[in-house]
Amino acid sequence: MYRVWNFVTNYSLLLIFGALIALIWANIDAHSYHHVVEYPIWFNDLVGTDAGKWMSKYGEDFHIDAIGDVSRVLTFHYLVNDVLMAFFFAIAAKEVWEAVILENGSLRGKKAATPLVATLGGMVGPIAVYLGMAYFVFGSETYDAVARGWAIPTATDIAFSYLVGRIVFGAGHPAVRFLLLLAIADDAAGLIILAIFYPSGELAPAMLLVSLAAAIAVFFLFNWLPRKMDAGDQLRPRSTWVREKLSFWPYLVAGAISWWAFQESGLHPALGLLPIVPTLPHADRAFGIFSEAEQYLTDLLNHTEHLLKHPVEVILFFFGLLNAGVEFNSIGAPTWLVLAGLLIGKPFGILLFGWLAAGPMKLGLPVGMRIIDLFVIGCVAAIGFTVSLFVASVAFPGGAVQDAAKMGALFSFGAALVSIIAGKLTRVQKQED
Repeated sequence: MYRVWNFVTNYSLLLIFGALIALIWANIDAHSYHHVVEYPIWFNDLVGTDAGKWMSKYGEDFHIDAIGDVSRVLTFHYLVNDVLMAFFFAIAAKEVWEAVILENGSLRGKKAATPLVATLGGMVGPIAVYLGMAYFVFGSETYDAVARGWAIPTATDIAFSYLVGRIVFGAGHPAVRFLLLLAIADDAAGLIILAIFYPSGELAPAMLLVSLAAAIAVFFLFNWLPRKMDAGDQLRPRSTWVREKLSFWPYLVAGAISWWAFQESGLHPALGLLPIVPTLPHADRAFGIFSEAEQYLTDLLNHTEHLLKHPVEVILFFFGLLNAGVEFNSIGAPTWLVLAGLLIGKPFGILLFGWLAAGPMKLGLPVGMRIIDLFVIGCVAAIGFTVSLFVASVAFPGGAVQDAAKMGALFSFGAALVSIIAGKLTRVQKQED
């Protein structure tokens, strides 16, 4: 049973199961599906979506006439998308942080230059295709309706892209490492886009000072100060006591404060743990995302990630369940725009910008990689799935446009098949470990 569970979680199959259940459920009984998604767990003044808006939209369905003097309602959907998904983004932020800060980080120095330029192409290309097709193919009316979703096809699902990349190139091919660098940089850019362009409410930037204060306090009291007091003492008694007795709990408390501050600031609260991630004590090296060796690192940052791995997989199951329930009759212009942005914009954007970096800019490619491999990498990176679904859910209000855009994000999983075909046609030579 343990091996089965490991297989399911290592290959992120829980997310796929959740999405498939949602698709079937929504197309059999859409009313009961949405009834579960928007189920009110707690009416309160601290956490949740706007209670007044929820009442006007769903109150009658739940036979609720009055809720009293409360301002928020914690729904099942809000709990997963806005609260629990914060742990998913924290893990993504951990990989980005290590890639940037560590001496052997994959996004430090010249070795990251070409992947970073290619990442820019992997964002510019999809945006150009999405907005260009919306205006010139579907017309100005459709353009006005869908323009806010420009960031949906910029996303790359790092987990699935990595797995498909290994299938196409083999685990030992330098293109797999290149793909990981690109996906990590894409994640970093995606977090910035969510924070800047998709606020969840009216902006109150001053509240971010609360988040900053929580991050500084937890870093100073539970990271810097114990190490400072242990200076010159090889036994490190204070740091060891903090690590063994308090573990991640101070950071979890600081994370809760930061999350609340993000909610109150108007930024998407799922990003609320990001300021806390850099404050955790970390090792002086990293083996790379999804590396089995990282579970043996004893620093608190890697230990916390290891503890979160399986819970986050379960969270992704519920994320798929609560976000992928789209009726097939919802397919429309946003579906094809998201798909075109991913399947056309990503490969050609990465190919063009990667070629510019490797050739005219003289930044080069890793030994063993060809220019045409950039196109295949772009096909693999076109799997938007998880992050595209998330962006679609915040880019548009619930309704036909959001559902159609989500369908495009779901269909992007077809890029896996496109990648395998592209690999065969371009004669990729698989290299195993």
